[in-house]
Amino acid sequence: MLEFLLSALILTGAAFTFIGSLGLARFRDFYTRLHGPTKATTLGVGCLLIASSIHFSVDGDLSLHEVLVTLFLFMTAPVSAHLLAKAALHIKAKSLAPTPDEGSGQPPHSS
Repeated sequence: MLEFLLSALILTGAAFTFIGSLGLARFRDFYTRLHGPTKATTLGVGCLLIASSIHFSVDGDLSLHEVLVTLFLFMTAPVSAHLLAKAALHIKAKSLAPTPDEGSGQPPHSS
C-alpha cells in the first residue's frame, strides 16, 4: 500500500514539475513565464519531497530534512515571485496583455 502512495506522489510531482518547466519554456513574456516555476513546479517538488520523506522515514519517525526543505520552498517561492514581478514592473518590462487603461480605451477609474 505504501508503494502505491509513494508512486502516486512521485508521478504527481514529476507531472507538475514537467508542466511547470514546459510553461517556462513555452510562454512568451516574463509575467506569464513567472507562473510556471512558482506554481506548478513548487507543487511538483513538494510532492517529490513528501514522497522522499515518507520513504526515508525510519521506524515511524518522519524525516525532518525533507519536511524543512518543503516548508522553506513553500514559504520562499511566493515571496521570490512577488519580488521578481515587482522588479519587472519597476523596469517596465513589456507584457503581451494590455494594461487596464490601455485595453478599454477609457481613462482609468480613480478610487
